[in-house]
Amino acid sequence: MTQPPQYPEQQPQYPQPQSPPPYPQPSPSYPRQQVPPQYPHQTPPQAPPQYAQPYAPIPPQYTQAATPPHTPPAPAGPAHPHHISTDPRRIHLSSQQRRTDATAVGNLLLHLPNFLCSLFVVGLVAALFGDFALVVVLLWIASGALVFHRPTESALARHLLRLRYPTPQERAKLEPVWREVTARAGVEGRTYELWVEDSDSLNAVAAAGHIVGVTRFAMNQLPNGELAAVLAHELGHHVGGHAWSGLLGYWYALPGRVAWRVLKAVSAVAFHVSKAFGCFGVAFVVLLVGGLAFATISTLYGLPLLILGVPYALAAVGRRSELRADEHAAALGFAPMLAAVLDKLHRQEQYEQAEVTARNGGVPVEESALSRLLSSHPDHHTRLHHLQRYLQPQQPY
Repeated sequence: MTQPPQYPEQQPQYPQPQSPPPYPQPSPSYPRQQVPPQYPHQTPPQAPPQYAQPYAPIPPQYTQAATPPHTPPAPAGPAHPHHISTDPRRIHLSSQQRRTDATAVGNLLLHLPNFLCSLFVVGLVAALFGDFALVVVLLWIASGALVFHRPTESALARHLLRLRYPTPQERAKLEPVWREVTARAGVEGRTYELWVEDSDSLNAVAAAGHIVGVTRFAMNQLPNGELAAVLAHELGHHVGGHAWSGLLGYWYALPGRVAWRVLKAVSAVAFHVSKAFGCFGVAFVVLLVGGLAFATISTLYGLPLLILGVPYALAAVGRRSELRADEHAAALGFAPMLAAVLDKLHRQEQYEQAEVTARNGGVPVEESALSRLLSSHPDHHTRLHHLQRYLQPQQPY
């Protein structure tokens, strides 16, 4: 009879299986899993470097591949009508890097009287050394080889010609032009050395066996085509043997020239001293000098008389060598450029003559016939006349 109270105890157990409270519990768990505020703090420092590394090299590749078809490079025209291309190309070396043409041989032959007079002077000085006189003479003859000695050439360029080595910027301007000139001539350009003269005049020089000098004005103010014409002209002096033959003749004539200057100075002093003794003293000095000159001429079979005409003959040969060098530059395709350079040289000479005339009070200074015969360079019209046959349209190189 005690079973009825057990039924109400089972009724409160029915709401227990109903689990409404556990369902709301997972809902508050969602805010606990709200990690979005943590992702912006952790992911940005890691994601950008990972994406930037694989995509970094791609933008420059797309720009380089896309620009050529859309923006083709426009053909750049030359900045000057006498501008030439100096792109490196193959050099075909000629079989004869140097030769001796007729002007070089004539230069050496014309220096022969000077050489004999210098040999006589050196022999007189060597006699003071007694038994070593022959050794002194042989050493002087062998000294001509110094013309091709590189250190001696460098000293000659610095102290006698007032040249210097080009700076890196000047070398970057000269070497491409020189490479183009030697490529056309088929000559090894490294055989020669480029030098610079600090001068505001238009000029260049070829000296000894390996020196090619150009003024700062010519290097900076001339278009590269005209600069190439100037360098090709100087290369013509080297290739033809004009440079080394001229310097060799000058070297062997130096003792004779020094002795001649000493003799002139002594004669002038003796003449001034003789004036103190009146006409008798002057006549005595004149007879003494005349007797010595006659004895020298008769002893050397009249060779000293040839020395009087040697300067004019050497000047004529020098003018011929300049024309040969012009032809060398013109044959390489630089005739129009060389003609332009000659025009500038002519204007420079006219400007200098105008300055001399202004200093002379407006009276023009006339050039004598002897001074024209002693000129080592032809006049402007003669050089242009010899270039006429080259002033034709040239084949592009």
